[in-house]
Amino acid sequence: MNRLNVGGVWALYRYELSRAVRTIWQSVATPVITTALYFIVFGSAIGSRIHEVGGVSYGAFIVPGLIMLSLLTQSISNASIGIYFPKFTGTIFEILSAPLSAIEAVAAYVGAAATKSIAIGLVILATATLFVPLRIEHPVWMVAFLILTSVAFSLFGFIIGIWAKSFEQLAVIPALIVTPLTFLGGAFYSIDMLPPFWRTASLFNPVVYLVSGFRWSFYGQGDVSVEASLAFTTLFIAACLAVLIWIFRTGWRLKP
Repeated sequence: MNRLNVGGVWALYRYELSRAVRTIWQSVATPVITTALYFIVFGSAIGSRIHEVGGVSYGAFIVPGLIMLSLLTQSISNASIGIYFPKFTGTIFEILSAPLSAIEAVAAYVGAAATKSIAIGLVILATATLFVPLRIEHPVWMVAFLILTSVAFSLFGFIIGIWAKSFEQLAVIPALIVTPLTFLGGAFYSIDMLPPFWRTASLFNPVVYLVSGFRWSFYGQGDVSVEASLAFTTLFIAACLAVLIWIFRTGWRLKP
């Protein structure tokens, strides 16, 4: 049985993290500014009309949704760009020929992407406390959902990075699918506020389960059960891992 190449995984993990340090302004300042703008727009414009949702002030209610929106987009972006650049520059063959297994390479790239996303999520959480009073009823579960969601969508982003043949394709799925699903997934409202038909339709939106579980960890309430949120997240991770196993076994989009 081959031993885990800890040194190789750590080296690739550190290299990926170093990109965030080189782009610290974009990595940290942008989410902070964006969060502030969301609070100004949604908190002031909509918050003046919707004072509370489920006994929680509207400003505090949207915080989990804001964090989840950034978490999904950042996880996908970090992981997809991380693997796409080696393909674009041709250095992917050095990684494939290095003494790293597929699992080790994925662990390094996905681990770095998830770490950056979690850090940004915590920065947004800290920024939110400057605008609204927050409470976290289940801090352990909050961290668990933060990690699981970051890993799940970093895996998804890694798949997108392998699939993409151009920089335009890298942005297609996050911009046209993930972001709209997040806005329609209860990030800024409760689906219980919708008419019965649209509430039922929303249950087919996977982001509903992510936002609901994360919001439950804050306020003890969600649009769906926490068990359903955990089940979906676990299922999504398993599906992404299955796709990646197939990709590395076949060399799809990795080898000519």
